[in-house]
Amino acid sequence: MIETLRPGAHALNARVALFDFDGTLSLIRSGWVEEMVPMMVEILADLKSGESEAELTAIVLEYVGRLTGRQTIYQMIEFAEQIAKRGGTPEEPTAYKHMYLDRLMVKIKSRIEDLETGRISPDTWMVPGSVQLLDGLKDRGIKMYLASGTDDKYVKHEATILGLAPYFGTHMYGALDDYKSFSKAILIKQIIDSAENRGDEFIGFGDGYVEIENVKAVGGVAVGVASDEPDCAKVDLWKRDRLVNSGADWIVPHFNTTPALLTTLFPE
Repeated sequence: MIETLRPGAHALNARVALFDFDGTLSLIRSGWVEEMVPMMVEILADLKSGESEAELTAIVLEYVGRLTGRQTIYQMIEFAEQIAKRGGTPEEPTAYKHMYLDRLMVKIKSRIEDLETGRISPDTWMVPGSVQLLDGLKDRGIKMYLASGTDDKYVKHEATILGLAPYFGTHMYGALDDYKSFSKAILIKQIIDSAENRGDEFIGFGDGYVEIENVKAVGGVAVGVASDEPDCAKVDLWKRDRLVNSGADWIVPHFNTTPALLTTLFPE
């Protein structure tokens, strides 16, 4: 199913494709929200602010969702501010980030080991049709970049065990400890400033608003991936609404419709 939001939009000018990673290509970290949100709610509840667990959950879900697609540290910065707002003394945001990553790693450790050892096929933890799409773009000579809010070392390792690294080569980027030195917007600007490509030669693929807004801001086109993780069988309506509001030109739940999607993006 391909939903066209901007009739007449096309990617005929595209020379560069910018991909988000988690939820767009990889499902290894599917369920991360169920680790981050409860951790934050537990800590906020201990501050005895008088808010119910349901009220705190709604507050946390709002900013976690709003900041999805940016580097994880930004969610932790907001979390620290929420602690301070309730009279608590927050730790450094990086401490909360590592606390969250420790919890997440317990959830996904077996997935990573299964992929590393070859016990399961990479398809098990990829958005359906990802390889077909990447092959289709590669055949068109489009240079592909991977940019994620997940830490750089994890992105590169997880892309490698999924078999996706050859499509991106050295153009795989993740979050750095110096979080202000890297963002998807910075990457796009560097590509444009290097005189390699113009803004209207970008096509973006992502399940969060950041990469969609960044690509649209320079004049490119964007495919919103409203993946209903982990099955990705239908459109996640919450993701869809955010992607529509971010300016996506098309919405898909997965890439199993790659032949039709490529025809839509690159009409004869």
